[in-house]
Amino acid sequence: MELIKNSLQAVDTILIWSIFSLVVFFIFFVCLLWWVVVVDKDYITKMKNIPIEENKSEYNTSLNN
Repeated sequence: MELIKNSLQAVDTILIWSIFSLVVFFIFFVCLLWWVVVVDKDYITKMKNIPIEENKSEYNTSLNN
């Protein structure tokens, strides 16, 4: 544990990297929230129905064979 403590104390940029990672994390989730608010509801419905549509087409294909 002493080795890790000494290593971290020797790194002068540790504060900069922690702030940078927090900013990146915050920006990512703000962008994600913005996308959720502005996305077209028809797009969400289409994406939601993809597994159902694929299963129907596979089912119909297997019945035709």
